[in-house]
Amino acid sequence: MKFRTIKGTKDILPEETAGWQNVESVIRRVMRNFNYQEIRTPTFEQTGLFARSIGELTDIVSKEMYTFLDRSEESITLRPEGTAATLRAYIQNNLGEQSPLTKVYYIGPMFRQERPQAGRLRQFHQFGAEALGASSPQLDVEMMVLPLEIYKQLGIDHFSLKINSVGCEKCRPAYKQLLQTELRKIFTQLSHDSQVRVEQNPLRVLDSKDKKDRELTAGMPLMNEHLCEECTVHFASVRSLLDALNIPYEVDGRLVRGLDYYTKTAFEITSTALGSQDALAGGGRYDLLVEELGGKQTPGVGFAAGIERLLIVLSKLNENKIASSAPVIFFVGLDETARIWTFLKTNELRRQGTCAEVDYLGRSVKSQMREANRQQAQYVIVVGEQELKTKTAKLKNMHTGEETAVSLEKIEIPS
Repeated sequence: MKFRTIKGTKDILPEETAGWQNVESVIRRVMRNFNYQEIRTPTFEQTGLFARSIGELTDIVSKEMYTFLDRSEESITLRPEGTAATLRAYIQNNLGEQSPLTKVYYIGPMFRQERPQAGRLRQFHQFGAEALGASSPQLDVEMMVLPLEIYKQLGIDHFSLKINSVGCEKCRPAYKQLLQTELRKIFTQLSHDSQVRVEQNPLRVLDSKDKKDRELTAGMPLMNEHLCEECTVHFASVRSLLDALNIPYEVDGRLVRGLDYYTKTAFEITSTALGSQDALAGGGRYDLLVEELGGKQTPGVGFAAGIERLLIVLSKLNENKIASSAPVIFFVGLDETARIWTFLKTNELRRQGTCAEVDYLGRSVKSQMREANRQQAQYVIVVGEQELKTKTAKLKNMHTGEETAVSLEKIEIPS
């Protein structure tokens, strides 16, 4: 019996990992520049954590989570997103007591049982950041600048930033009632999912991807038209800061994101290179979530971004520039004595920080040279009885064919 990957998952093969490593190195570099520290949480958590934070009526909780009972009959869920687990760690480890402002980022796999398609797998990878402890609109904008700077450093220039305000606990209840009143007038014409949301989470109806739903709700009142003074000032500050940074954006009153915990700012970054599933990153403010999960009242803001989707864009733009992982030196041994010497020398060079390789299959000289070519080695050194006797050999540049003499005792690579 041959085993295969589970539907919606894929192997990341050796020829692909260099691209992943390049993306991850840029993410880590930018996060470090913005003074964010990495946090790593478990891959699975108690199911209640996600139901409480994300929202019972979201598609993620109601349809997509990988949930199971462990041997102690406790309900466990593979994490479908990163914010809930990060906030659980923040509360459990009293990170707020250690610093008035906590800035962390994560990179790792997430799990949702969706219908697999390009850029949307059942095991997928995200990077994201959370800033906890301050309500400043400057942090909202920093959360937009962070992924934009990462995309810029990776060579992506064409993207769209959409922003909105989804209000707060002061102004959203009245708007929610107003929206429900209007939605009930067209209730029977809405999709089943939107009908369920009308009573429990009417804002999500505006974000429906159903074409008919969007047509029916085209004239609905929008949250950003019914903000309280605090939310109005906050949103105006966000827009002013984006203008000051010369970052183009669009205000989209229908943007509410797919998670229930957002307050005030919500945003989304999209790319036309992705087709219909065009979202690269999204996030917003969640000033009530830490308290909802059992912590002290703590304002927060964050974003999450898909790595597979980012790699798709980079592939289409041919922009994932990666450093060569080919050996710098490939040793060719002419006899058994030379093979032993080249093996020992290879390990010596590796300890010194040089990527070196040697033949392990006892192949002919011709086959060893062919293997050096296949691995795209920069240089080849052929070693035999004569080379060991004189302690010198020829260093062959595999790109130019040029040969230079080198000492076998201290091999120096041309700069």
